[in-house]
Amino acid sequence: MKLLLLPGLMCDAAVWAPVRPYIEADADLHVPDYSDARSLVAMAERVLETAPARFSLAGHSMGGRVALEIMRRAPHRVERLALLDTGIRARPAGAAGEEEKAKRFTLLAIARERGVRAMATAWVEPMVHPDRLADNELIDAILAMFERHGGEDFAGQIEALLNRPDTTDLLPAIACPTLVLCGRDDGWSTPAQHEDMAGLIPNARLAIVDRCGHMAPMEQPRVVGRAFAAWLRMPAAAEAGLRRGQ
Repeated sequence: MKLLLLPGLMCDAAVWAPVRPYIEADADLHVPDYSDARSLVAMAERVLETAPARFSLAGHSMGGRVALEIMRRAPHRVERLALLDTGIRARPAGAAGEEEKAKRFTLLAIARERGVRAMATAWVEPMVHPDRLADNELIDAILAMFERHGGEDFAGQIEALLNRPDTTDLLPAIACPTLVLCGRDDGWSTPAQHEDMAGLIPNARLAIVDRCGHMAPMEQPRVVGRAFAAWLRMPAAAEAGLRRGQ
């Protein structure tokens, strides 16, 4: 079984590394690199260019949005889908959307003026569970992961996220086994948001992980790994990831 693991904003294979021991016996794991792409569509197409004919698919954060763009383009190729700490809505109009843009551009300015590590240090504080901020091993792993990517990668990924499409209409048509998972303390991609997502996907399995923020695969790998193992044991979609006629 081929499982593609899609990383989020400024992330790479390291975000999935803690989960690997719990699932590598059940799947052939691959982490695509699309870090220099400037749209979610381009990211999805990059993944599909090298993906096998059929595969299971998991996306974390921005990677979940990439996964949904893959579902839009090639649902018949997806056997299973997992969406972690992610979202489905476009950037809101009006003041809320402008506030999001301003916050992202503030981080970009830090990356360009003081370096990616300084930006990541500011970014990570509200993203992990408060109890883990003193976990030097975890925080250093996140900062090092961000630092492997340059400021231009960050600029391109911000552009992709600010121009993200709304994918709400895709969810009711998803017919493959689907896991929807997030940290209970994820303030960016909230549990309520994931409850709504799971409610729109027929027969989706919802998992809310305790004592966990936005970086679930790194914060609580054992719990995430167990949820993945159960998901991977679910019978694969026989023909298509979206219902026919959609």
